[in-house]
Amino acid sequence: MNALPLYMVKSAVFLAGFYLIYYLFLGRDTQYARNRFYLTGSLILAMILPLFSFRVPSGSLFYNAGAALSEIIVRAGINNQDEDAKPALLNGWALKIYFAGALLFFLKFLADISVIVFLIVRRGNPGSRIITFEKFNSPGFSAMGYIFINRNLGTEQAADIIRHEYNHVARQHFLDILLLETVKCLQWFNPVIYLFNRSLRAVHEYQADSEYLKTGQSLAGYQALLMNTLLNTRIFVTSNSFSNPSLIRKRLLMMSKKKTPGISAIKVVLAVPVAAALILIISACEKISGKRAFAPPEINAEITEPDAKAPKEIFVVVEDMPEFPGGDKALMEFIYSNIQYPPSAIERGIEGRVILRFCINYEGLIENVDVLRGVDPDLDNEAVRVIKMLPRWTPGKQGGKPVNVWYSVPVTFQLR
Repeated sequence: MNALPLYMVKSAVFLAGFYLIYYLFLGRDTQYARNRFYLTGSLILAMILPLFSFRVPSGSLFYNAGAALSEIIVRAGINNQDEDAKPALLNGWALKIYFAGALLFFLKFLADISVIVFLIVRRGNPGSRIITFEKFNSPGFSAMGYIFINRNLGTEQAADIIRHEYNHVARQHFLDILLLETVKCLQWFNPVIYLFNRSLRAVHEYQADSEYLKTGQSLAGYQALLMNTLLNTRIFVTSNSFSNPSLIRKRLLMMSKKKTPGISAIKVVLAVPVAAALILIISACEKISGKRAFAPPEINAEITEPDAKAPKEIFVVVEDMPEFPGGDKALMEFIYSNIQYPPSAIERGIEGRVILRFCINYEGLIENVDVLRGVDPDLDNEAVRVIKMLPRWTPGKQGGKPVNVWYSVPVTFQLR
């Protein structure tokens, strides 16, 4: 797996783990400042943590088999070379689709920002932070330190919305939205980012509502204002919504909810074990010593290296992963052109999935080929034979230095 797809997958896993904590333990509380801190912090950590390598202790519960190559499918009586390019082609198309989606989301984000900038530039009073508009069907919103109000609103209603939106401006909620939209451009394929989007915007509204009610406005009067602005209207992606029907219903409920005790803020620490577990699960490296890759680490012998200065540490994922000469397509072509379904296994009706693990050492050579899960000696040996035939790779690098890297590959033998 290339570095970018791997980074995106790891970020998506962190986002899912962090949001699960929010959904289960934090989302129903009225500690809005804490929830805002947690959601924005989760977005930042989910994008930062995958950039670092963390060492996994030998014998860890999260023992990793290494980066996985595309599955090899060997069919009896069929020319498997006809199938060799499919995994590489699929990977290529997946990257193209990802970049196309990221570009579309970025352009949409840029267009929304451009509209807001246009409204600011064209404002009638250069010194005012309140800008009126009429072309967009929305009561009002705030962005970039400005409050935008529909000039068709009545004076009293407009004043109430301005007081509400001022709380967004004062707490710089727009910066959170910029962060959210940036992450969304990168993680557009991930459904969890849309849950973050919904929850963070809701927290902004809950916080603004809470601050507004502290000014002396009656709860019933403010709820009536929200009901009067309950319209199905277009909302800027980068703005704070004031007319989303589903969100307004939630805001009405949260206003009447009993305040959560301050001690509940400690629930944020629940994210620590989750983050630690995710770091271990998708950690970037582990130290394994031994000739047999899948023997228990505590009984493994030291890897014998001809060069005393050669690295003995074997990584799972590194900054620059090893590369097969010619790329993934050439790798699949090589394997399919050399692997064969053992005739003895065909005669005995044996089929199944063999999982191998091997090391691409700091010189790009194949080492420590071993069977993680076998099916039959004939199938196992054929899979091992072909992997041992692989030519020299461009070695992986960590911190600019060549290192040893684990890989795993599933080889499925099918009779039909």
